[in-house]
Amino acid sequence: MMKCLICLSLILLPLLSVVEGNLGGWQPITDLSDPNIQAVAKFAVDEHNKQTTANLVFVKIIRGKEQVVSGKRYSLTIAAKNGGSGTKNYEAVVVERMRDHYRGLESFNAL
Repeated sequence: MMKCLICLSLILLPLLSVVEGNLGGWQPITDLSDPNIQAVAKFAVDEHNKQTTANLVFVKIIRGKEQVVSGKRYSLTIAAKNGGSGTKNYEAVVVERMRDHYRGLESFNAL
């Protein structure tokens, strides 16, 4: 019986990873205009402003990638303005879990 369970798990495990996609690996975001991706980027700028004395204004997403974890983790390169100065790029990492409606900023750094 134990051998059957082991054999079954060896067969099902690779199939599960195909169904789930590249679980844990970073994948490029192909549609940066997706409303949820836009909301994540704007959240990152707003949250950074709350955590610091910055007054950045979101301009656009330059590029992004996502990682499936217990939810999703986004790594976004965001263009933002600071008052009257020019646009500068920032790298933001945001975690989002749908099950409990959580969204958190892990990091936000100037490039």
